[in-house]
Formats: sequence, structure tokens, C-alpha cells
Amino acid sequence: MTDTQVAIVGGGAAGIAAAHYLHHANIFYKLLEARSRLGGRAWTITSADAGFPIDLGCGWLHSADRNPWTHVATASGFTLDKTPPPWMRDSSPVGFPLAQQKEFRRALDDYYARLDKIAENPQDAPASAALQPSNPWNGLIGAAGTYITGAELDKVSAIDLHRYADTDINWRVVEGYGDLIASLSSKLDAMLNCVVIRLDHRGKRISLETTLGTLDCDQAIVTIPTSLLAQETIEFLPALPGKMDAAAGLPLGLNSKLFLSLTHAEEFEKDSRLFGRIDMSATAAYHLRPFGRPQIEAYFGGPLAHELEAGGEAAFFDYAKRELVDLLGNTFASRIQPVALHRWGADPYSQGAYSYAVPGRADSRSTLAAPVDDRIHFAGEACSKDHFSTAHGAYLTGVAAATRIAALLLGTHP
Repeated sequence: MTDTQVAIVGGGAAGIAAAHYLHHANIFYKLLEARSRLGGRAWTITSADAGFPIDLGCGWLHSADRNPWTHVATASGFTLDKTPPPWMRDSSPVGFPLAQQKEFRRALDDYYARLDKIAENPQDAPASAALQPSNPWNGLIGAAGTYITGAELDKVSAIDLHRYADTDINWRVVEGYGDLIASLSSKLDAMLNCVVIRLDHRGKRISLETTLGTLDCDQAIVTIPTSLLAQETIEFLPALPGKMDAAAGLPLGLNSKLFLSLTHAEEFEKDSRLFGRIDMSATAAYHLRPFGRPQIEAYFGGPLAHELEAGGEAAFFDYAKRELVDLLGNTFASRIQPVALHRWGADPYSQGAYSYAVPGRADSRSTLAAPVDDRIHFAGEACSKDHFSTAHGAYLTGVAAATRIAALLLGTHP
């Protein structure tokens, strides 16, 4: 493999986007992925029980009007569902009367207005600083925070959360976002089940020791999650302590999706939503009949997701069933069955969902993204200053790294 010019470590959205760019630039590359599949934290399965594609990882084209995956979907013949997401419409009034929903939305808007003011200060603060003491909606605001970041608000940088940019246009891919992302890899030169153990950049060429042998290259793009970088699952020679420290300031939060089958689904409005509780943060949000299908997508975030992961898949179902029965009555238990779940925190190649910055570490994203000696480059959602935690943030950073490399190798932008 001496003809390899670029090695890309990690075959998620960033790695696939980088490889796709280099492929069309006629630059020799290898895409190295530890899993037996490409896509990383984007993963679509089709359950034999349900018969529908299910996104166990990312599922929404956020900022869809400018999301590059939207163009890929359109060009590749994927079907876009433009139904407004449940969080932008009224939820079901069951357990949450519409008058109270109006109060909550006002409280949430006020929270973000205070967060914006706090984030203008040069001294960072936890996002929880924008909460009003004794506000009765703090619990549900905290729950929403875990859905967005995967962590409690007191662990999240206010400046970082403020920097996130979104156009409030959110679409879905009927065939699955994970399958859309994987489709871009169909012609790429990838090595699966290839775990990178060491990256030695002491010599003229970079040498990567992997479980499938040694690969030498001129340039490398590292796209693995910050959770793995911070644990130094790849040994860098010489060491890159600044990168490891930046990764430690950008841990992965945890979000988990449990899909349930639902009988007599027509009772509920398509793409409606229930909150398990409205008085606490340790609760799930229930997306009823996504795409009009006879399913429920239960969404868990932060400490609750961690707690349930420790109990295994059955713990998620038991929790969801208890919350739904409390809302809809004892007979509802017989109408639901677990269909699919992936424990991303227990996944050895992710160990979480997506990154957030701890207070004081918002600028760690730029630190992580900066190249080393113009030959080791970093990409992934955690490297994006304003599109972090998204597949399009990963895409944009992957293409940015590949563009930079093309300029170095070819002397011009291809």
C-alpha cells in the first residue's frame, strides 16, 4: 500500500465525505473503518418485525435547506419527507394541556434569550446559568437540553451551545439517513474491520499500524469520535497532547432511541409527540407514528440514557412502558413491543452520541480541527464550530480537510 497518498481513519460521515472528495480528485487514499460497516454514528436498519427502515443513529437533516446531504439525497434518488418535526408543533395534550404547552414554549424561548446574553460574556458559564431559580419549567427545559446535547445543562458550555447555527428547517430521509450517508461510500476504497492502533509521524511518511497490517501515506485525516481520541485509543508518535486535551474538552453526550411497534396506531395523529413527564428532566419524548408508520420512537438523553444503558435493552422498554401507561392507561402496555435499539454508549467505536463542549472549552473545537504540520488533519462533527453534533457538520469538516490536502498535494484546488 505504498501508493497511498492519504489515509482516512474512521468511516463515518466525515470520513466518507473526505474520501468521496479525494476519489473525485484522483488522489490515492484508503478509508480505514474499525466496524464491519461504513456510516459510523449514522446507521439505518430494516427490522424484520417492523419492515420499515429505522435510523438508530442520526435521523434528521437539520438545516435541510443548506445541508449538503440534502443535495446528495436529491441527486441519488432518496425520498425527502418535509413534514415539520414534532418539536416545532404542539404536542399531544395528553398529560400536557395546550395552555401549559404555550407556557413552556414561552419559558423555553426566554431561556434561550438569557443564554444568548450570557454567551456574549468573554467568561464562559454552564448553560444552566440561564435557568431561572424556581421556574416550574426548569425540569422540562433540562430534558430538552439532554435531547439536544446528550448532557445536563450544568455540564455544557453556554458559549458553545449559543454558537450552534440552525435554520429551523428539518427534514427526514424516508429510506433512512444512515443509508443515505452509506450510499456515498459505494465506490470508495475502504478497509473494514480495520482498527488503527498507532499513527507514527516521525518519518518522512506517516506510518499507520492497524489490525490488518501497516499502511504508509503522505497525509492522514483522523475522524474518530472525541471519546476515543481522549482515551488515546490511537497512539500518536510523537504524542499530540494538545489534541488529546481538546478532545477531552469535547466529550460525547448520550442519546438513545428505542423503537416500539404500535397496534391501532390510527388512534394517534401522524408525527405527533408525547412527553413522559413535564415536571422533571429524567423523561423521554415519544414521537408517535413517525412517517405515519405504526411505531413509536422513544428518545432518551443524558443521565437517563446512561442509567438505562447500564440496565440493558430491557430497561429502556420497561421505562418507556411505565411512562406511556401512566399517560394512556394500563391497557396500552399490550399495544407496544420493542423493535430496535442501539446502545451508543456501550458501542466501543463511539462511546456516546455526539459532542458538547464543557464550560470554558468552546474553543476546543477550533483547536481540534487545526492540522498538525500540514499532514495530519482532523475532521468530524466535534471539529465544527457551528454545526457540531450533526452529520452535515461532519460532512463539511471532512470536505474541508480533503480540500486542504488536495491543495497541498496538487498545488491547487481540484
